[in-house]
Amino acid sequence: MKMKKLLLKVLVLTYCFFLTYSWAFSQNSISTRQQDSIFVRENYQKFVYNIPMRDGTKLYTTVYVPKDASDKNKYPMLMQRTCYSVAPYGENEYETMLGPSRYLMREKYIVVYQDVRGRWMSEGTWTNMTPHIPNKKAKTDVDEASDTYDTIDWLIKNVKFNNGRVGQWGISYPGYYAIAGALAQHPALKASSPQAPIADFFFDDFHHNGAFTLGYFLTFPVFGVQHPQPTPESWYTNDFPKSPTPDGFEFYKRLGSLKNGEKYYPNNFFWKETVEHPHYDEFWQKRNILPHLKNVKHAMMIVGGWFDAEDLYGPLNIYKTLEKNNVGTYNTLVMGPFGHGDWAREQGRHYHNQIYFGDSISSFYQKEIELKFFNHFLKGAGDGKTGLPEAYLFDTGKKQWRTFNEYPVKTSRKERLFFQEKGKLTFTMPTEAKENYSEFVSDPHKPVPSSENLRGMMNFTPRAYMSEDQRFASKRTDVLTFETEVLTQDVTLGGELTVNLNFSTTGTDADWIVKLVDVYADDEPRDNVKNIDLGNYQQMVRSEIMRSRFRNSFEKPEPLTPDQVTTLKFRLQDVLHTFKKGHKIMIQVQSTCFPLFDRNPQKYVDNIYKAEESDFIKATHRVYHTPYLPSFVSVEILD
Repeated sequence: MKMKKLLLKVLVLTYCFFLTYSWAFSQNSISTRQQDSIFVRENYQKFVYNIPMRDGTKLYTTVYVPKDASDKNKYPMLMQRTCYSVAPYGENEYETMLGPSRYLMREKYIVVYQDVRGRWMSEGTWTNMTPHIPNKKAKTDVDEASDTYDTIDWLIKNVKFNNGRVGQWGISYPGYYAIAGALAQHPALKASSPQAPIADFFFDDFHHNGAFTLGYFLTFPVFGVQHPQPTPESWYTNDFPKSPTPDGFEFYKRLGSLKNGEKYYPNNFFWKETVEHPHYDEFWQKRNILPHLKNVKHAMMIVGGWFDAEDLYGPLNIYKTLEKNNVGTYNTLVMGPFGHGDWAREQGRHYHNQIYFGDSISSFYQKEIELKFFNHFLKGAGDGKTGLPEAYLFDTGKKQWRTFNEYPVKTSRKERLFFQEKGKLTFTMPTEAKENYSEFVSDPHKPVPSSENLRGMMNFTPRAYMSEDQRFASKRTDVLTFETEVLTQDVTLGGELTVNLNFSTTGTDADWIVKLVDVYADDEPRDNVKNIDLGNYQQMVRSEIMRSRFRNSFEKPEPLTPDQVTTLKFRLQDVLHTFKKGHKIMIQVQSTCFPLFDRNPQKYVDNIYKAEESDFIKATHRVYHTPYLPSFVSVEILD
């Protein structure tokens, strides 16, 4: 019975967190859901097709056509391709909401959903992040771009009353299918909106800079089991861990070394691939879409959330790569105060975890940004004069939208936040010439928790930690904290953040987690809705992990030399956050963040996934802060 309840919970979380279908999971109002469902039934007719691809594989596709479509009243198409099921199945079973939002649904589009190859009711073999084939020479050379092309071509020719224009969207994994499908280059494809798209599995989602995202451990059944044949029923629950404790920290502590993952997933092909490819080898390199984002000529709108625990790397790097490689292509970036996919559902008073950002923020995005984008390119002039800016970004400190004509902002001031002795943080270089460092003992057997929410650690994927109060961490002796004096004026960080560490360790490997934190004023007003005292709240703004073995190359890891000073540089990803007058800026540095990320043994082993329990050792880490060995975070300040 416990097993059945757990499996049911996983399936529900899959559907909710990845937002791949059914608006019923993303609306708070029952009456709104009922109204949407009634609207769909009254205004759309559903059709089901098995569309043949060039290699003969047939992909299951549902098409919702407005009932008033005719030769004189044609509609554009909006398509989502997904690995998470296009349920409900059958021509008489209808979605309760269609398209990216209820506003677009009421504008009326021909809405298309498709199970990608190897998933649910589609034929074929499934693979994670299908490698893109740039030079296809045979009908067997298929990828997501070719499947998108073949699908669009079939739809344009076989679905009546379409206006010859097609758009696509998708969130999370479907966001990847949207960006991969953008390479289809079908002449009818006019607009794509990859939302929270995966760009590269070694830096997004399952890894961060090569460190394994242990918080994804429970997702492997969804991604690592082949379906035996087209089916409307889930088939991937056979390898799921049995009866875990509700305490996530304890569950993963009991798991021990990643070597023990084999006990849970002996037949899971994705787990085996992950274990056998611990470095950025050809297997992972082929699953990087960024090098292929060239010659994209149709309109693009990349969407993400500043607090997206799953896909922050993807949207930022996809936007920048498109901008660099496709001069003249309409390309806009939208980043809001959202967790994973939260822009697709309205919660009224908008919170991420415990922090309030304003009212009806998701609806603003849907009506004022997304609706304008698709209507312009699929129903309107399509000339790029949308009235939208180059970048629509939310300042998570001032809690308001800002618009930019370029991004990154070229007029930003490049500054450095230097670590100083006694835990100080300043915009000036250390002046003390003597050897100066901060030191702590890192014990992988007593790791720093990644969150205080122990039950939340057992979720399908992590979510809330991205803005969580960090006082639980700053109180520990194995976490270094550096903070500024109380700010006498607002400081807006807008753009890229880069960490530069000079460190040494008694071990031969080490992880480094660096956090940018907003320390609220002592007299910060209380949030009476959430019943939270915000005085001295330490809100995480950004964080990232870097595994030292990859300091010179992600392809060829190298051990550290004990007690030798080493320089390490890595990206924290971008922010737009104003640290208000009366607040302080804090940087935290630690070497474990458990169980969000796997533990580094701190003794170099060739493959951490196969490390023995005896390989995990204590190590003393030093972070240097002198004029000759400075440690700092490079920031961009907007005046």
